[in-house]
Amino acid sequence: MLDLLIKGGMVIDGSANPGFYAAVGVSGDTVSIHRGDVSELEKKARKVIDAKGRVVTPGFIDVHAHSALIVLSDPKHYAKVHQGITTELYGIDGNSYAPFRKQQDLDWFITMNSGLEGAPDIKADWSTVTEYLNAYDRKIAVNMAYVVGNSPIRINAMGWDDRKPTKKEMADQKAILREAMEEGAVGMSTGLDYPPGSYADTDELVELSKEGARLGGIYHTHVRYLLGDRYFDPFKEALEIGHRSGIPIHITHLLPASHYSGGSRALLRMVYEERDKGLDVTFDNFPYAYAGTRLTQFLPHWSQAGGPPKILERLKSPETRKRIHAEMATLWAPWEGTLMTYFDKPHNKKFEGKSVAEAAEILKKPPAEAVCDLLLDENLRISWHALSVDPLMMGDFVADPLQMVGSDALLIGDYPPELAYGTFPYILGKYVRNEKLLSLPEAIRKMTSYPAQRLGIPDRGLLHDGMKADIVVFDADTIQAHTTRLKRKEYSTGIDYVIVNGTIVVDHGKHTNALPGRALRRGKAKD
Repeated sequence: MLDLLIKGGMVIDGSANPGFYAAVGVSGDTVSIHRGDVSELEKKARKVIDAKGRVVTPGFIDVHAHSALIVLSDPKHYAKVHQGITTELYGIDGNSYAPFRKQQDLDWFITMNSGLEGAPDIKADWSTVTEYLNAYDRKIAVNMAYVVGNSPIRINAMGWDDRKPTKKEMADQKAILREAMEEGAVGMSTGLDYPPGSYADTDELVELSKEGARLGGIYHTHVRYLLGDRYFDPFKEALEIGHRSGIPIHITHLLPASHYSGGSRALLRMVYEERDKGLDVTFDNFPYAYAGTRLTQFLPHWSQAGGPPKILERLKSPETRKRIHAEMATLWAPWEGTLMTYFDKPHNKKFEGKSVAEAAEILKKPPAEAVCDLLLDENLRISWHALSVDPLMMGDFVADPLQMVGSDALLIGDYPPELAYGTFPYILGKYVRNEKLLSLPEAIRKMTSYPAQRLGIPDRGLLHDGMKADIVVFDADTIQAHTTRLKRKEYSTGIDYVIVNGTIVVDHGKHTNALPGRALRRGKAKD
C-alpha cells in the first residue's frame, strides 16, 4: 500500500542524468520508483497525483539560509516553500544560535544579529545544539541542517572581545566545536565581516578547522572581505585554511563583485587551480545583483567589541561617535544605493525602503551620523541591501559545475531583497529555460544531490528507491519568480506540489499548513 503515487511525470532524479518517465511512490517518508504499468498500484494508493506535463524532482536544498529565527515564529515558511525548498542550512556566516552556556549571551547574540535574521518574539531558551535542533524537529514546514558558527564558539570560550585566545581558551573552543558536531552540526561556519567571530585570525581558524576535519565536517565561510586587496586576498585566506587544516572548504556567495568586474573569471580560475592542487573546495551563490545584511556592518569592528551593550554605549558617546563617523566604511555600497528595512519604532517606519542618503536628508544629518542614530534608536536591528554583484557576469557563476544554490535570503522588513522569494525559480526560469546556460538535469543536481553530498545528508537529494520523500512537482515551461525590487514579497509560481518527508506541504500551488520538517543531524541517515 502506497500513501502517495505521483504518475505521468518526467523524473529528473538529481543525478544530472537525463530525465525518464516513471511513477514515484511514497510509503511513509520513503521513495520508491516504478516503471511501466502502474494501474494496479494506482488502485491501492491512498492519494494519486497526475504529473503529466510536469517534472518530478528531489526537494531543493538551500545551503545559505537566514531563516533560523523567522521560521520558528512563522513555521509555514511560505516564501521558501513556494520555491520548492525542502531543506535549509542554518548557522551560516559564523552566526548561529547554539551552543550558548549563558542565556544572556544568547539574548545578546539575537540582538547583535537581528538586522540579518530578525528579532521575532520567540522563546529562545535552549543551551546545547541538541536542545536547539529539537526546537525545529517536526515543528516547521521544511527540514533544517545545522552548521555551528565560530561566533558562539568564541563567545562561550572567551567572551565578546577582540583579542587572541589563550592556550586554554583555544582548547575550550575545540571542545565546543567537537561537542556541537557530535550533537549533529555538519561543520563550522565563519562570517569574517561579523564580530565577534571576525576577531579570529587565520591561525585560530586553522586550529578549529583541524578539529572539524578530524570529525568529518566542512568549513562553510563568508570570507574576510576587507582583507588585503579586498577581492582576491579574502578568498586566498579561505583556501589557505583548507590547505593547512585539511578540511573541505565551502565558500559561500562566491560572486562577481560589482566593484571589481575585471577579475570575476579569475576568481573561478583560482578555485579550480586549488582543486588541481588537491584542495576539496566548492561554492554557492544566488542569482540576483542585490544583496544585504545587518546595518551594523558599516560600523568599525573595534566599535562592536563587547557585544550589544558596549556598541550602544559607544553610539551614545559623542567622543566615540566622532571616531566611528571618521572610520565608517562605505565599501559595501554608496549611501545613495543602500536601502534600509526592518524598522520597529512607529516613528521610524517612514524610513522603510529609503536609502541611507534619503534618511540623512530627512534627518538633516550626515549619512554616517544618521546610521548611528537609527541603530541606536532601533537597538541595532536594521537591515540593508544594495547592488553588490556584476549582473553581466552572474551567468558564468550560476552555471559553473562547482556552484550550488545558497539564497542568502533576508526575510525581514517590508522591503526584503528579491532573493528572499525568488531564488530557485529564478534560476530555473532565467538561466535554464530562457538563456539555456545549463540543462535542467544539471540545474536540479546543483539544487539537490550536490548540496546533500556536501552537507553529509546521505538519504536526500536523489529520487531513488529507499531515499527520503522530499519531492517537488513543477512545470518547467512556466516556473517563474515574480518578486522584483519594486514588487516585494511576490510568491513564485509554476510549482504544483512540494512534499517534505512524505507529507504534502504545497498542493496545487497552495500551502496545506503541514509542518513535517525535521532537524537533519550529521551522520544520521535514519530518523
